Amino acid sequence: MSDENKRESAFQDVGLILMLALFCALAILMAVSGNLLLNILYLFLTMGILIITYFFGLITSLLTNFLFIAVQVLIVVYQYTVQKADVHWELAFWMIMPLILSVITYFMTRNQIKLQESNGELRSALVERGAFDEETNLRTTVAYVEDAGVFVETHRRFELPVATVIIKIRYFDDLKHMMSSNQLQALLHLASETIKAETRNNDITYLLNVEDPTWAVLLYSDAAGAGIAANRVKAGFNKQLLENSLLADLAIYMIAGVVQWNDDTMTTPYDLIDAGVRETQYDF
Repeated sequence: MSDENKRESAFQDVGLILMLALFCALAILMAVSGNLLLNILYLFLTMGILIITYFFGLITSLLTNFLFIAVQVLIVVYQYTVQKADVHWELAFWMIMPLILSVITYFMTRNQIKLQESNGELRSALVERGAFDEETNLRTTVAYVEDAGVFVETHRRFELPVATVIIKIRYFDDLKHMMSSNQLQALLHLASETIKAETRNNDITYLLNVEDPTWAVLLYSDAAGAGIAANRVKAGFNKQLLENSLLADLAIYMIAGVVQWNDDTMTTPYDLIDAGVRETQYDF
């Protein structure tokens, strides 16, 4: 996270704390001041002002706050002149609190928008680099090659086993001619979500090929451990498949190839991918 994003995130946290503190103070003031009817009315009006602040910005919020203050003044004048009632000065906090809450809401909203814009720019940059698939939120071959280099270097320095699981859909070329575009999209998302759900948090999932759907999981494990992960993914996929109304009636099978990195026979991450793809041919 960049320094600017950290600063915006900190502002967001501070704003949230201030907002909670002010609402606690508001609740205490409402309880102490009495006059249940006016307190409830002013509370609803304040919530409406905060909603206006969120959607329309600070200027509109300030104008609405000034209108709210004018309404309160008119109510006080009416009570004093027409009803001959005492002025409830204990309700004067309603002239200040909505304004403070509106300002805090505005700055929280502004910081949130900045964070969203920053995340969008980062997402676009990843898509442009080809390292991120926009449809499935998975890394692509470009990212796999970069990450695998780090995994292999870690393996050489600390003697940690590195393996990959290559996952495909059996007979996809024949299957896609019998499926609608909606079914193909559903299959892509179902498989992607299942693979992410069934793997550990420190295992990284990739979509290597969209046209002939090919996924990969990169993990610190030996071939046996990777095989267990592959079986877990396939079992989870079969379960989700039966519950999907679009795909349940189709003969769809997931196949997986498991390969462990070998310094003697492999030199680049592509060797790991190619070996994994070859292994899928023996999975039935």
